[in-house]
Amino acid sequence: MAAGTYDVHGDAQTVATAITILELTAPATAILRVFRAWVSANTSTAGSGRIRLLRKSATITGTASPPTPSPLGAFASSGATVKWIATAEGTDGTILHEETFRLDGGSWTWAALKESEMIIVPPSGILALKFPAAPTSNAFSFGFSYDEVG
Repeated sequence: MAAGTYDVHGDAQTVATAITILELTAPATAILRVFRAWVSANTSTAGSGRIRLLRKSATITGTASPPTPSPLGAFASSGATVKWIATAEGTDGTILHEETFRLDGGSWTWAALKESEMIIVPPSGILALKFPAAPTSNAFSFGFSYDEVG
């Protein structure tokens, strides 16, 4: 079983619709403690985008070759499953955070400032980043940093 601190991210992915851009599912035998999520626009185009950090009760269908979680230390590979850029949406659950950010060189970051603020993803639970409304067509980078415990 994997245990450790991991990072998963997508780089320069073109998005122009309301869509889940990244989904992280905990393994059945461990929990994930997410301490950072981020999205950045790779553009100088003016405008804004709305991003949502939420739980899902059913998984998305994602495009091929999602990113693999990278250990941030000398850990084994993560047991978490990653999907990105939904081609079919799963079922949305509780919205944990939603915010608007500027696209012209802007970025959005959610970070736990103390351990009690970490988002706990229970065994087989799902956490996602989603554009709830279509952003201006753009190349976006995005990701999660998390601890796997179990």
